[in-house]
Amino acid sequence: MTGFFAGRTLDGVRRDLRSGAATAAGLLDRALESIDPSLNAFVTVDAEGAAAAARAADEERAAGRDRGPLHGVPVAIKDIIDVAGLPTGMGSAHFAGHVADRDAACVARLRAAGAVIVGKTTTHEFAYGASGDTAVNGPSRNPHDPSRISGGSSGGSAVAVAAGMVPLALGTDTGGSVRIPAALCGIAGFKPAYGAVPVEGVFPLSVSFDHVGVLAATAAGCRTAYRVLTRQPEDALPRHEGLRVAWIEGAPVADEVAEAVRGLLPGAPAERVELRELRRVFAAIQDSEAYEVHAERVADAPELYRPATLDRLRRAGETPGWRYVRASRERARFREEAAGLLRRHDVLALPTVPITAPEIGREECALGRVQPTLLSLTCAWNVLGLPALSVPAGTVGGLPVGLQLVTSAGREDLLFALAGRLAP
Repeated sequence: MTGFFAGRTLDGVRRDLRSGAATAAGLLDRALESIDPSLNAFVTVDAEGAAAAARAADEERAAGRDRGPLHGVPVAIKDIIDVAGLPTGMGSAHFAGHVADRDAACVARLRAAGAVIVGKTTTHEFAYGASGDTAVNGPSRNPHDPSRISGGSSGGSAVAVAAGMVPLALGTDTGGSVRIPAALCGIAGFKPAYGAVPVEGVFPLSVSFDHVGVLAATAAGCRTAYRVLTRQPEDALPRHEGLRVAWIEGAPVADEVAEAVRGLLPGAPAERVELRELRRVFAAIQDSEAYEVHAERVADAPELYRPATLDRLRRAGETPGWRYVRASRERARFREEAAGLLRRHDVLALPTVPITAPEIGREECALGRVQPTLLSLTCAWNVLGLPALSVPAGTVGGLPVGLQLVTSAGREDLLFALAGRLAP
């Protein structure tokens, strides 16, 4: 991991820009030089457009205008999010040659804050997978071991940050697709509460669960980007003392991962959440909604899908309507139970992913099938619409693992405050 931004935080980059120690044009040059094609993080690089944006950012700063903490910062965007004038390919041959005619709402907010869009990052095809190894342009590769998955579906965004190509990237998270690759690549990833960041201009996977999220080296960097995306003023993180933290159990975790992550919060009392039941609710709703998006393409041009994606969509199409209706009703019950749990505790904690990154192409792991295993600890919080943050929690066998923190909507700063205290 030798990119220029490796070891540099988003807030450190911001300070350098404001102090004059760095320029937007200079940082863009470093970002472009840092892109390692062998890791397949980027599917499109917009060197010309980014250079124009960087020049404009430097000219504005020289004239005394500061658009905020992302003014002049190089940013990467997942390739299911529209960026005007750039291809949005969704990792699929179905959208080869498709060029967006306008920015997604989240990208427009980044541009308004002075961010410099470097390019688009590799996504699992149509964001329908947690491994990041199924796309028309190939798999994104884990910087800690390129033979292993990055996690997905926002794998390219995670790799771009983890390998030091950019200090910040946007992803999407429908069942864990920001937090999973963040954990497996050793960075921070934040999924806001449902609806907190607009999804207009983002290709849908499951409208009930789709979120736009952010990836950065640290939780503090995620907070900075989140506040820009939600149009909140720049401020210092308030102190939060005496937080009531519960350790969540309810799904299998590899022993060595559990030991590494649990060690960060040794005194937290354990609470049980029906994670397996929530996974079943998630699958019924997501599969039904994903097939609705793709039904015509599956019927008319199935050959344009990657085989694994087509197989998953065809199985999703077999979900009966009664199961979707029942899952929606059960979802409401689980929301009430979660609200009660979060009245007793301020923050819920658990591993982000129960295993370390498997080898690319591997379909089975010690805990079962790879895809559902990757999602087993994250998808519940999409069902419930709660803000969830993954932060680095050390390594197991030289591969990163993550700690996941969850709280109620409107209390996001509790996550960032706790993460700041746990940071190495």
